[in-house]
Amino acid sequence: MSAEPNCEPSVIVASGASSVQALRSREITNADTADTFGSDNDKSDDGRGRSLLAAKRPHAQRQLSIKTNIRAGTGLSRIDDTEQAEAAKEKPISWRALPRKDQLFVITLARLSEPLTQTSLGSYLFYQLQSFDNSLPEATISYQAGIIQAAFPFAQFLTAMFWGRIADAEYGGRKRVLYIGLLGTMCSIVGFGFSKNFPIAVACRCLGGVLNGNIGVMRTMISEIIKEKKYQSRAFLILPMTFNIGVIVGPILGTYPSIFGSGSLLGGKDGVYWMKRWPYALPNIMSACFLLFSALAVIFFLEETNELCKDKPDPGLRIGRIIRRYIFRQNIASYDGYVAVVEDEYAASNSLELQSTPTSAHPDTHATIDMTNKAIRQKLPFRRIWTRSLIITLLAHGLMAMHVGGFNSLWFIYLSTPRFDPANPHPPGFKPHGFVHFTGGLALPPARIGVALAILGFIGISLQLFLYPQLSHRLGTAKSYRIFLALFPITYTLAPSLSRVTSFSKPPAGVSGPWIWMAMIVVLFIQVLARTFALPCTTILVNNVSPHPSVLGTVHGIGQSVSSLTRTIGPIMFSWVFGKGLNMGIVGLGWWLMASVAAVGFVAAQWVREGDGHEILLEGEIRGKDGSVTRAD
Repeated sequence: MSAEPNCEPSVIVASGASSVQALRSREITNADTADTFGSDNDKSDDGRGRSLLAAKRPHAQRQLSIKTNIRAGTGLSRIDDTEQAEAAKEKPISWRALPRKDQLFVITLARLSEPLTQTSLGSYLFYQLQSFDNSLPEATISYQAGIIQAAFPFAQFLTAMFWGRIADAEYGGRKRVLYIGLLGTMCSIVGFGFSKNFPIAVACRCLGGVLNGNIGVMRTMISEIIKEKKYQSRAFLILPMTFNIGVIVGPILGTYPSIFGSGSLLGGKDGVYWMKRWPYALPNIMSACFLLFSALAVIFFLEETNELCKDKPDPGLRIGRIIRRYIFRQNIASYDGYVAVVEDEYAASNSLELQSTPTSAHPDTHATIDMTNKAIRQKLPFRRIWTRSLIITLLAHGLMAMHVGGFNSLWFIYLSTPRFDPANPHPPGFKPHGFVHFTGGLALPPARIGVALAILGFIGISLQLFLYPQLSHRLGTAKSYRIFLALFPITYTLAPSLSRVTSFSKPPAGVSGPWIWMAMIVVLFIQVLARTFALPCTTILVNNVSPHPSVLGTVHGIGQSVSSLTRTIGPIMFSWVFGKGLNMGIVGLGWWLMASVAAVGFVAAQWVREGDGHEILLEGEIRGKDGSVTRAD
């Protein structure tokens, strides 16, 4: 390998290329055998040696690592990147090949909390609102349910950009924002479970949304932990896959009111007193316990990924190392202070070689650190974030969030809505006729709603594990996104037709029989298939359309604000139109409006293109022929 001109360390890099490549291959092997809470190099003697040395000089090591990447990366790393890109084309990346699985596991726990609480809520929301005021008509309850569902994302819309900027700031950081969001959501759902009227329930939902900016932060952290594009399709699939796990577990929690009530399995003849008084508190308490566990896992085991905060002491990680050493019996190096997460172990090893080599032409280490630190702290101004690519991607992202969030809300309402009863028609005197004029929901109780939602989760996980990796690898991110968006309008057009499927039971009893469940599975399969591909793809597209790495957290915060706004508008609008449709004898009115929004989103997505995460160059940055960006120091 030949060194590039005007790169002083290149001779050292060239002479040490074989040892560096050996180190990298050893790291890949170690990554596959990492423990759940252990770092990839904990069990390696060489890794412990580097950790001890990093503890003594973490600041210098990190800055020299960055300096080496800048100057020598154009030599060795370009060839390595080309080889990796060619390898990625041959076969898809496996789950075992993902680096830093310990960190991804903690993020997965944190992500699981939101769908767990949301889907648990959906199982009984219609009936909880009925318990507030039994005199309310179905259309009003549907509208209130839409407001309850929309309150959380609306509050997120107001604060998501703020949390994104806090996550990017030196005084904040990703980790701090994450555990604040988890603890805030925990407090809000406990309050919601004990609420006895509609305004208090809305206020509790808003409190959780104001304090929660976690989705954007988690996406940012995954992109900073998993830097290579070949791993992104797997890594970003973790968040929607976690949603489907929550969809399975959450509805099970939502069936507890029927277990502890009067004459129930565990409640006895009179039931458990406090559970009778607050019948919807227990599911929220159990969700709160999980949120607390997730918050503690973040505090004790999650490493900061914000470049500006990596050198700060972290008492939580220090306690986490004690837990890992004495409870999990992991061999953790003992040291004080906080050691930064090295962006690339290969770069760290290379920087140490340069430091210890007598031929190094950089004796003034402090000057080098100051110069590189100044380069790292360079940040793209907020006004320059708004590129054409970002705006188009956010538009498509917002439209998809609107109808997907609307489906999650309207599906719960539709399953709970009473069936059309010819003996007692609503609206009065109405008779179904034609393809449009039919009405009524499915009248399923909470337990069966839980089954219907669990089906949704099982379908999603199966598709994500067995279909998505292979197909997305062949099609690519942008193409997969555009193709599968076309399935959403089909789903929403077909959904209200479930009211016309033959049922064994007569109204007003809830629907039953194999035909209705088969039809429900078909509708859910199409929706989940579309969502399985579209959700991780839109996350990758928003991540890669960031105009500069220094504003990645801000861009994800903006993306969460946009999706939160549209997820606020969607449930309220669709549930209100759904209620109007019930009064008109057209149960599909809200569904078909949702299909129209999904069709507009599909059209907008045709202009979405995948970026490289570094569209704008700041002073001193140069884009190479292979597209990589380096600093011309």
